[in-house]
Amino acid sequence: MATSIKVISSMATKQLLAELFNKFQQKTGHAVSLESVGGVDAAKRVQAGEIFDAVILASNVIDQLIAEGKITGKRVDLVKSGVAVVVKAGAARPDISTEDALKQVVRNAKSVGYSTGPSGTHLAGLFARWGIAEEIKSRFIQASPGVPVGSLVAKGEMELGFQQLSELIHLKGVDILGPLPPSAQIITTFSGGVAAASAQPETVRALLDFLASPEAVSEKRANGMDPA
Repeated sequence: MATSIKVISSMATKQLLAELFNKFQQKTGHAVSLESVGGVDAAKRVQAGEIFDAVILASNVIDQLIAEGKITGKRVDLVKSGVAVVVKAGAARPDISTEDALKQVVRNAKSVGYSTGPSGTHLAGLFARWGIAEEIKSRFIQASPGVPVGSLVAKGEMELGFQQLSELIHLKGVDILGPLPPSAQIITTFSGGVAAASAQPETVRALLDFLASPEAVSEKRANGMDPA
């Protein structure tokens, strides 16, 4: 019998999951409802006991939720996602191909936007390593949870934005300068798990297996991610 599966995820995988859930429903008849919010907020809601069937977040957060008994079984790694840099559409496109070039672009920017979660933590550490954390402190702006950094760049509220490529690739109003240079890049693995509160764990496991299968690779690539 077809069922409905309730999933919560971070914003980074929102577009990808919407596409894959539609494909899963066509294949199996099982409907999937998705709520995508800031990763920090998603984890807090699961920890607070809100009922979901599946949780899809950064792998370290999934591990934490498993340790807390909020997710049952093993985590299922789905995608690897890197961070990219954007400016408002039509703005000058500075070189960010090396760490030194990117460092200078950050120093010159009137405002630098970043998101909550692992990419934001990484950037703060990167700027500290470069020795410019204090210099740009007043211009280093964190977007509110669930608010895409790219959307604020598109509105002109931030000059330079850092965010998961998957959240930028389909966004209008911005130009993507490219990914962070390899020596500065952070790759986040997004994983799924069966919520301990789910009444249909077998169906949820089938969904996660589908998301990790070769059938999902083309959608992952099209959304700026690599299979995990």
